[in-house]
Amino acid sequence: MKLEVEIISKEIIKPSSPTPDHLRHYQLSFLDQISPLVYNPTVLFYSSDGTTEFNRTTISNHLKKSLSDVLTHYYPFAGRINGKNFIDCNDEGIPYFQAKVKCKLVDVIHKPVPGELNHLVPFQLDDITDILFGVQLNVFECGGIAIGVCLSHQIADALSFFTFINSWAAIANGSQAALPNPQFVSAKLFPPRNISGFDPRGGIMKDNIICKMFVFEASVVENLRARYADKTSFENEKLPTRVEALSAFIWSRYVAVTRDQSGPQRTHAVVHAVNLRPKMEPPLPPESFGNYYRISMTIPLLNTEEECHGLVKLVRDQIKKIDKDYVRKLQEGNEHLDFLKNNSYRVLVKGELVSFSITSLCRFPLYDSDFGWGKPTWVGSPALTFKNLVVFIDTKTGGGIEAYVSLKVEDMAKFEADEEVLACVNKD
Repeated sequence: MKLEVEIISKEIIKPSSPTPDHLRHYQLSFLDQISPLVYNPTVLFYSSDGTTEFNRTTISNHLKKSLSDVLTHYYPFAGRINGKNFIDCNDEGIPYFQAKVKCKLVDVIHKPVPGELNHLVPFQLDDITDILFGVQLNVFECGGIAIGVCLSHQIADALSFFTFINSWAAIANGSQAALPNPQFVSAKLFPPRNISGFDPRGGIMKDNIICKMFVFEASVVENLRARYADKTSFENEKLPTRVEALSAFIWSRYVAVTRDQSGPQRTHAVVHAVNLRPKMEPPLPPESFGNYYRISMTIPLLNTEEECHGLVKLVRDQIKKIDKDYVRKLQEGNEHLDFLKNNSYRVLVKGELVSFSITSLCRFPLYDSDFGWGKPTWVGSPALTFKNLVVFIDTKTGGGIEAYVSLKVEDMAKFEADEEVLACVNKD
């Protein structure tokens, strides 16, 4: 359904206490510098079920007060990015919008349309500015609310984003005693570099791209795990994980429906985002703030109908290569930057590489955000501005996975009509 959203107020929220002078200059790390120039979005929905009565003014004041307080802990958010290398932590504040949505909350979350959720967040995702963070409080006709938030990918990855949201919620509901202390040390661990010749906007597209959400129930995912558990290749190893199996399935169906147009001369690559925190020596705690991720690239062989059975093992072997030695090289030299420059050139200019990117937010603390009126009814992602991208999010209950799949319009038409896909997705 088409969402009608009316912005009824705009203001700026500033930290409740000023940032000390010695913290005014926040240096971006090398990994921040090479992260995409987009906003990461999320929308948290809270139903009004009769027991929870939402008063818009009370709720809004509650959110603004706690937001002002949490910004003192996450002081870079309220600053402004200065060029490509640092944030001026000047307490200018963050935009806070209030909006009315002309429908009921259940109408949105029953069969979510990711592209429509973009109306519930404060920024266009590819229209990056010097503002790093924004909030939009959406109030539905039924009294339910949705909190739409955007954070610049220039300063943080998804784990940092959700850690922040949960810290904000903890302050709002009075449980800040257990608040994690954000650690802003990324520029020391990954010093900034001269990235001229590398384009952080590479891969960003908004024309002719559509994002749809497909729900895979737990039983389906378990069947896929069993299907790809080739006894020979997984001898003495763990069977495919939920994410490994679903990655293999979605990628294999994408290749199957687009094989004719890709041509024999093109190479396929499956790209997974990998959290570096546990790979460090010593490992970093989850509250380490910044972009602590890198990508693992797998080039599968496309010579048989059964190629996806071997994909799980190939992907696992590639991800294993992102270890403490990999991290050390990343910290020490320009090897990775050279790779990125060369790879970006191949993808963008020659079109030789058909890349398919997969990001998993499974097991992330998406449903922990209780601002004082209970945990979210549902957490959704607006459509992202990338082609051939899949984002996995746990269903709230039941152990299933919601897959947000972004493809070219003509590829999506084939993908969603594929008989194997149709046999696996929840049609409710």
